[in-house]
Amino acid sequence: LEVKGCRELQSEVLARNLCTLCGACIGMCPYLVAYRGRVVALDDCDLRQGRCYVFCPRTSVDLDLLSQTMFGVPYAADELGTVREIVLARASDKAVRSKAQFGGTVTALASFALDQGLIDSAVLTASDERILPSGTPAANKAQILGCAGSNFVAAPTLAAFNRQSEGDAQSIGVVGIPCQALALAKMRASPLENHNNIDKLKLVIGLFCTWALRYEGLARLLADKVPLNQIVKFDIPPPPANLFQVFT
Repeated sequence: LEVKGCRELQSEVLARNLCTLCGACIGMCPYLVAYRGRVVALDDCDLRQGRCYVFCPRTSVDLDLLSQTMFGVPYAADELGTVREIVLARASDKAVRSKAQFGGTVTALASFALDQGLIDSAVLTASDERILPSGTPAANKAQILGCAGSNFVAAPTLAAFNRQSEGDAQSIGVVGIPCQALALAKMRASPLENHNNIDKLKLVIGLFCTWALRYEGLARLLADKVPLNQIVKFDIPPPPANLFQVFT
């Protein structure tokens, strides 16, 4: 993994509009913050080596190194990658399914991990009344259930992991999309001495990512059609539907 600093992160990623807003660079220093759906540099940082650059999923990636670090085997460049078992699942709890996007599997897995003591807290994603999403810590089933459902707006979820890992939590689970899972893998494989307390990360539930929209553009579009605080759910049906559904 290449080791550079915040200036290179700005020139190679932020200035080129390559940022996925995963949140991996936020909450580690006073320079980088999330503001209305984008990462903003508040001041110039002249450090030549920075976690912000190394952890970013848009900087150089050594897939063999990450696969060896995570799974103990070389990178498998096929459709499924490294798998132990493939199952079809849905939540058995009707209360979970009623809140979930579809089957509630992710919500059920996060709740089960908490109940079984595999994790003592989870980092999930939830949206406020302006449909602006952010990373949200959850320490009980009710808090996990409150984050059920899919978000289609890019969210700096890993900023919440960075904060949570500095606290008392010892076993953290994260639910994230591919860019966020990649950033967490880069944290674990980082050559830097400070790994962001990555040893506290005990579970990653990875999601597929179809759309992760820019907040400001989507908010402007929707505000002309419906009050944002009345929106309760989004959905994007599979092809060939070609629909973006908004539920109030």
